[in-house]
Amino acid sequence: MNQDRVIVYTDGASKGNPGKASIGVSIQDLTGEIATVSKAIGVATNNIAEYTALLEALKACLDRGLTKVLIRADSELMVKQLKGEYKVKNPEIKVIYDQAKILERKFETINYEHVMREKNKRADELANLALENFRY
Repeated sequence: MNQDRVIVYTDGASKGNPGKASIGVSIQDLTGEIATVSKAIGVATNNIAEYTALLEALKACLDRGLTKVLIRADSELMVKQLKGEYKVKNPEIKVIYDQAKILERKFETINYEHVMREKNKRADELANLALENFRY
């Protein structure tokens, strides 16, 4: 397994907020995209979807033995919370945040970076694809 750092793009989508929700994850190395996640997650808020995408991304990396990661997301709130710049006040998000922090310990290096939506197109595309196919 290539142990060079991978870049992971994550995105969550919610139609209605709360509403039908989905996630998209694109894991990329120097050769390009090596794995994706695109799935509906039920009814949730956009912030819950963003955090669920992060959790799935971390699990997907660990499943593949990828322990040096840079997470890029267009949710400034989530990125600032994960970096410790903002507190997590929502109890539902806190549960997912705590799970992510536990998984973080399994990585050799993990960094978070906020990117503008235009730089997160692939994860957005994967989230929207799952949303289009959403079934109650």
